[in-house]
Amino acid sequence: MKRFICFILSIILIFSFSITSFATDKTIVKEDEDVQVSKTIVTDEDKKQLESLPVEIKAKAAVLMEVSSGKVLMEYNPHSKLFPASVTKIMTMLLVAEAINSKKITLADKVTCSANAATKGGSQIWLEEGESMTVDELLRATAIGSANDAATLLGEYVAGSETAFIDMMNNRAKELKMNNTHFENATGLDDTTDTHLTTARDIGIMSCELLKYDFIRDYTTVWMDSLRDGKTELVNTNKLVRFYSGTTGLKTGTTAKAGCCVSASAEREDLHLVAVVMGSDNSNDRFNTAKAMLNWGFSNYSCVTPQISKKYSKNVEVVGGKESYVKPKMPLISPVIVKKGEEDKIEIKVKMEECLEAPVVEKQTIGNVKIMVDGKKVAEHKITAKNSVEKLGFWGYMKKLANFVATGEKEYPKHP
Repeated sequence: MKRFICFILSIILIFSFSITSFATDKTIVKEDEDVQVSKTIVTDEDKKQLESLPVEIKAKAAVLMEVSSGKVLMEYNPHSKLFPASVTKIMTMLLVAEAINSKKITLADKVTCSANAATKGGSQIWLEEGESMTVDELLRATAIGSANDAATLLGEYVAGSETAFIDMMNNRAKELKMNNTHFENATGLDDTTDTHLTTARDIGIMSCELLKYDFIRDYTTVWMDSLRDGKTELVNTNKLVRFYSGTTGLKTGTTAKAGCCVSASAEREDLHLVAVVMGSDNSNDRFNTAKAMLNWGFSNYSCVTPQISKKYSKNVEVVGGKESYVKPKMPLISPVIVKKGEEDKIEIKVKMEECLEAPVVEKQTIGNVKIMVDGKKVAEHKITAKNSVEKLGFWGYMKKLANFVATGEKEYPKHP
């Protein structure tokens, strides 16, 4: 009997030691794809919408957008307010990217973990209070491993506190016209809130904004990485990074309230798309739905950047100015998304002043460019003055006239 009791005690001790060792290990706790989610209820109205779509959508809401223009190519319940889970971290990464771009912070900055960040649950890298990591390392943990402690710490570093960062998130959402979005944290954890909500369309908007920063792909396209000299393993929660050609990101999310979500972006032949899927019943449904949407987009659309003829770059005459002409500054033309086979329906209409009266101010509008597709205007851009031209006074005009008489210049000086 004593031997049996000793044996049981030994087993308990070994088990306790294993648990302690696991708890102190720096292995990341990954986003839980096996979490029990509430099943999607499909109404008769939903069925009608789903039947009208070109691909099978297994989710509560979905949107397919072109990144450079934000044009919506496909949508299902795009404005339904839903829990986004860790897809929230797209806004967190956007504010970090903007802080880096504005040189407010750098990737090399060392950040010390706060008590608040160290207490975050869910997926994490087990940051300890007082532990230091670089912004680069924290961004890797956030983008690849969906670490809630790392995301919270980044927010605190950018804004000074978690509360201030949440305010920044909501203010940026308003600026981007994400009108159906309200954030309550930087992570997407929703176990204590019923108001941390957004929509598929709004997620698409912030995804397009984040993808403007090319360096973010250094994080969102990585399948496996590590921290702490290899002791902490990071595996991307977005399986498309490994299995879908052209993937550029972006972020997954899973909670019981949110279901399985993903904002999946990919680029092929200059066409950059983002497929947002919210509220799938399981992980496979979200990825299969995202792939189906992306495949349909790449199969049916082309991205074309119209070119303005060089003949419109000639100088514009200025009457009554100290200089006789102004140089036009042509606008940067945004890419146009058209259905494949309709590329020849793109038309460029340029209208520019033939003659201007001084004074002319730099950046003054002197014309416009209209982009038409099948006779419909899809974009309009301004042509502006590249330089200023001051007005010629009476004595200036007399001086030019005298010079004309003395030198026999071909062009008589005009006066308004």
